[in-house]
Amino acid sequence: MNTKKLTLHITGMHCHACTILTETEARELPYITRARSDLTRHTIEVEGDLAGKSPEAVASALAEVLRPHGYSISVEKQMRPATQWSDFAMAVPIALAFVVAFVLLQKLGIVNLVNTGTVSYGTAFVVGVIASLSTCMAVVGGLVLSMSATFAKEGDKVKPQLLFHAGRLISFFALGGVIGAAGSVFALNATAEFVLGVVIAIVMLILGINLLDVFHWSKRLQPAMPKFLARRAYGASKLNHTLTPFLVGIATFFLPCGFTQSMQIYTLSTGSFLTGALTMGAFALGTLPVLGIISFSSFSIHDRAYAGVFFKTAGLIVILFALFNFVNSLAVAGIINPVFSF
Repeated sequence: MNTKKLTLHITGMHCHACTILTETEARELPYITRARSDLTRHTIEVEGDLAGKSPEAVASALAEVLRPHGYSISVEKQMRPATQWSDFAMAVPIALAFVVAFVLLQKLGIVNLVNTGTVSYGTAFVVGVIASLSTCMAVVGGLVLSMSATFAKEGDKVKPQLLFHAGRLISFFALGGVIGAAGSVFALNATAEFVLGVVIAIVMLILGINLLDVFHWSKRLQPAMPKFLARRAYGASKLNHTLTPFLVGIATFFLPCGFTQSMQIYTLSTGSFLTGALTMGAFALGTLPVLGIISFSSFSIHDRAYAGVFFKTAGLIVILFALFNFVNSLAVAGIINPVFSF
């Protein structure tokens, strides 16, 4: 085999999960043996038996594979799309309306921020909803689409999806409990809990900034799970076995979704199996409606005209969540006086 390398330009990547998804999908082409995506440079380097294939032909074939996930491929470097500042004209009032509604729910005692040192199950659910509308749509949504395509070839569209979501809910509940129980072993003191709270706020702040798609350097700061774990999950989605969807659903607990990681960090601070299980379970339930729509339809926000407004709104909401949690963590630690009365 005459192995060659080719670097192509890719648009549409916004987090570490995108690099894993694009690499995995690229290797589906029979003549590509290795692929490596670069989030900073927005490129994908492919290697394989490319003899007799022009860069344009490889780019076209790869584009067909990645287009359903919201990515585009080109031989020449594309000009970075200018930031659509006009999107903020709609995104800001929508985000503020969401925050007002959230505060009203707090007044009713349905959800709570970290002003009492704990995250309520209602808050975990709301964070799950936001996650499913942003990074989880790319991380888990891409996985669901890949798995759906695999099983659709056999004419089975419903059962695999049900098994996938069942595996996801069960794993988040059980493994969330394990993390919570592990926290009791470490016996976190007040200082450690404060540090974890600040870390959660920082992770969410970075996620929100990335969703705004204004400061492109911030993508380098986003934390990620080890690649080999995520690759295993994506690889499993290509297998056509009865239990594969269930196992892939379990594996989503380890995918590089920053929201999942921030909730896992919080769960560690609970020091309780039950609290950890219910918190992660509520978070997973929050992601279920949107991921369910993706599972049983061809819905993809990336292809919609209002995608810019959509992601900027989610980014602003996440940033506000991060700031609220950071300020309230400082108040709980006694560093500052309480700022919010809700």
